[in-house]
Amino acid sequence: MDLNLLVALDALLQEQSVTRAAEHLQTSPAAMSRTLGRIRRILRDPLLVRAGQRMVLTPRAVELRDEVHAVVERSRALLTPGDQFDPATLKRTFTLQSSDLLTGALTPALLALTAGTAPGVALRFVPETAEGTSALRDGSVDVEIGVLDHLDPETRTAPLTTTRLVGAVRPEHPLARGEISPQQFAAATHISVSRRGRARGPVDDRLAELGLQRRVPVVLPSHTAALLLARDTDLVCLATESAARHAGLRTFEVPLDLPPVSIGMAWHPRNDVDAAHRWLLGLIRRAAAELS
Repeated sequence: MDLNLLVALDALLQEQSVTRAAEHLQTSPAAMSRTLGRIRRILRDPLLVRAGQRMVLTPRAVELRDEVHAVVERSRALLTPGDQFDPATLKRTFTLQSSDLLTGALTPALLALTAGTAPGVALRFVPETAEGTSALRDGSVDVEIGVLDHLDPETRTAPLTTTRLVGAVRPEHPLARGEISPQQFAAATHISVSRRGRARGPVDDRLAELGLQRRVPVVLPSHTAALLLARDTDLVCLATESAARHAGLRTFEVPLDLPPVSIGMAWHPRNDVDAAHRWLLGLIRRAAAELS
């Protein structure tokens, strides 16, 4: 299959419509329909089948969609000279992976940076469920942002910022006033945030060193959900200062020796020659610097 057919296949799988794929590639629906016929014969699969008023993907098409898109994007990056890059004319969707806490913090700054210089750029955030998978390697994720302790050896990384966690409670909570001792902190009821469902973490290790133990009646997969729950209950949530205040919560210093959290970004080395990708990394650095 030549590259032109791959480009057409990518458009068909992304748009799930012969007409929209033709518009995307600036060709006629009839020509795109003929191209789809060629691709069907090569792959021996119908790929798109009619379901009422729309077209749906076959299981084989679903299997191919992300990989075909990644191959086409890599080919475009390889064949596009870097000195011709212009953000103002760029039409591209970048996929970023991060926790909901970082997504909420970074998105306003990133949108402000892209709105004026690259109106054709869209940012798609995916959750941490892709963490530890081949998402960076296969191109389904362009940049991962967060705590980088699980990456493949070839992955490129760069530090962004460091942050610290504070206690977050509703304004009427007893811990919202005055200095907090480790004993008071441990005596409160807590929310644990873990997408793997873990109730214990570094906080529990530090408390154990002092002979203390906290009670964790609920474990949530999302920081946003934890902040909302803390706002409506007497549960204590750990979060960044900015996220807690944005949620309308009071914050206090955690009375434990907790190390700062180092945040970085990671990407696959095949993107090193892609001028658009390098531009994106620069935007992420600027957005993180504003957070700092």
